Amino acid sequence: MSHLTDNAVDLPRLPIPSLDATCQRYLNSLQGLQSAQEHNQTKNAVDFFKNNEGPILDKKLRQYANDKYSYIEEFWDESYLNYSDSVVLALNPFFILEDDPTPSRGSQLMRASSLIISSLGFVHDLRCNLLEPDNVRGVPLDMSQYKRLFGTSRIPTQNGCVMRTKGDSKHIIIARKGQFYWFDVIDHENRPLFTEQDLHHNLKSIVDDADSNNSLDASGRSIGVLTTENRKIWSSNRDFLGKNTDNGKNIDMIDQALFVVCLDDITPETTSQLCDNMLCGTSHVKDGIQLGSCTNRWYDKLQIIVCQDGSAGINFEHSGVDGHTVLRYAADIYTELVLLFAKSINPVAPTLFQSKLSPYSKSAKGGAQPYPDHLAPPATAPQRLEWAYTNEIKLAIRFAETRLSDMICQNEAQVMEFPRYGKLFITKHGFSPDAFVQMAFQAAYYNLYGRTECTYEPAMTKAFAHGRTEAIRSVTPQAVQFVQSFNSDAPPGEKIAALRKACATHSALSRECSKGEGHDRHLYAMLRIAESEREKEQVAQKKNNATNNTPPTPPKPSLYADPGYSLGTTDVLSTSNCGNPALRLFGFASTSASGFGIGYIVRDSSISLCVSSKHRQTNRFVETIQAYLVEVEQMLIGLHKEANQRSSWHEDEGDAYTSGFSFFDVPVDVQAERKKQVSNRNVGVTLEIDEY
Repeated sequence: MSHLTDNAVDLPRLPIPSLDATCQRYLNSLQGLQSAQEHNQTKNAVDFFKNNEGPILDKKLRQYANDKYSYIEEFWDESYLNYSDSVVLALNPFFILEDDPTPSRGSQLMRASSLIISSLGFVHDLRCNLLEPDNVRGVPLDMSQYKRLFGTSRIPTQNGCVMRTKGDSKHIIIARKGQFYWFDVIDHENRPLFTEQDLHHNLKSIVDDADSNNSLDASGRSIGVLTTENRKIWSSNRDFLGKNTDNGKNIDMIDQALFVVCLDDITPETTSQLCDNMLCGTSHVKDGIQLGSCTNRWYDKLQIIVCQDGSAGINFEHSGVDGHTVLRYAADIYTELVLLFAKSINPVAPTLFQSKLSPYSKSAKGGAQPYPDHLAPPATAPQRLEWAYTNEIKLAIRFAETRLSDMICQNEAQVMEFPRYGKLFITKHGFSPDAFVQMAFQAAYYNLYGRTECTYEPAMTKAFAHGRTEAIRSVTPQAVQFVQSFNSDAPPGEKIAALRKACATHSALSRECSKGEGHDRHLYAMLRIAESEREKEQVAQKKNNATNNTPPTPPKPSLYADPGYSLGTTDVLSTSNCGNPALRLFGFASTSASGFGIGYIVRDSSISLCVSSKHRQTNRFVETIQAYLVEVEQMLIGLHKEANQRSSWHEDEGDAYTSGFSFFDVPVDVQAERKKQVSNRNVGVTLEIDEY
């Protein structure tokens, strides 16, 4: 049985919580965000909902879900794919990988070559069903997202986006200075056609070709910047581009590629600049010309980004995959690099992937075998995609770049790499690491602003068929009591006792959400059922309306019409815990104009954050979090006298389910459309490569 396509049938379906439980959890999540008067108003709206529309919508949802793996899946799809604004600084998150363990492989082209080769090993094992199934403490997880990781593209239309996956894709795209190149990297049995040395040679020829172009000419011809536009604008521009046959073939070539590798010509000077580069690229305008890396992207696909100094990361299109899936990929390719380093010391050391060099590779032992007659031979020489530019396309590129530069200027990212302590210290003092860090965010925000705000953290639900995430709402009544206590003159013992209660509540809530017992997804699914019913009612009324006047819009159900629903789903703090030894940092932009996006990693002896916001005091917020962590450390040491008193170790099982990164408040899973498309083997201008 295929781990990737069939294991969903062996997994339980995502449960639909009871209506009463969902309503109670919803009220609990709002208690710390509302005044007493506001909360009473919301209680009345919820009571009315429970006694009127609620049971009807809940029943219809359960009937709808009878023949589906997941009751939320299709609604989830639509919420992502109907998102019409730019995906940059809105949907696409990033990972920053640790440096290559082999120092001699740290240059840009060597780093890119090794990451590509490791990725091809992952693709081989994925397609040959050789990947070990994901699990958490022996509980198997859904593997369906992996089939949407490679060869997949988000395609804009005038009515939302669609996902398309080419399951037998064999080529990759290389981006350099806004120009795109392609070549085949695996054979018909998914075996790599390149050694690292061969691949390095291809990349060197691409860099030489791209760098020979005038910067002004390259900036004005950076087609990829069009993917940063509003989706309807990008759809129109894409359709206009496709009217030219060659342009249409170029777009298909990019859409169908396994992934995109961006070779940036910049070296970030700080970790914050590195995060900016992986999130949205850099903006550097000189004499009116955009020279930053922001034009060297294609945001509708999985992208590996490698800077001039060899620092590397991943920016991924989030509609079809969550962070846990991409994290497995990132961890595996980094593990392969570690094992290759070990193999350089001990030739008999194992490697992670089972792929072998293709016998059709020019570096195969005994030379390349002739390719089978019934198959088209692979195109292993890099070819530059040549675009036909009209004045309309040039203007579209210019306008897209200036709008993107505006967005970049509005975003600020700050990094905190906190070396004083991490998971070991936190668990030694009896706390869940994830809950402990979540309360740090609450305490810091309250310290600055004197209030708590709606906070989102994803809990992974991949233990269920086609599972994605459920929303953990961190502002519990116990969290509010804690931040109020911590910012008072209460004695340290009282503050730490309040922290323990808040962390325990958060951990319990995390466990519930990982089991599908949250409230956000259930409420959202019922809202979508209600909206569908309202649309049907409007159509019927219009059809029966002889005067052709627009019929009145049916009212929203009381729970959703109440201001509490908007308050409880507008995330001021959007957070996610996505740690792994392969990652140095990860992050994403804030999901609301007045909010913060916080990606964090809790290691054994350190904590890392990447915090972003638009027009907020990002650095001050980060400094306040750091000051809080130091103050709590001093309190714990003082209270427990660590040198003479042994504390209990604590690791909450809920922490294992909080790395299912999905920061969009109502995220969606994608069943990628597969279309048979004719492979274009003669696209672009083939570059000449010296023999080697």
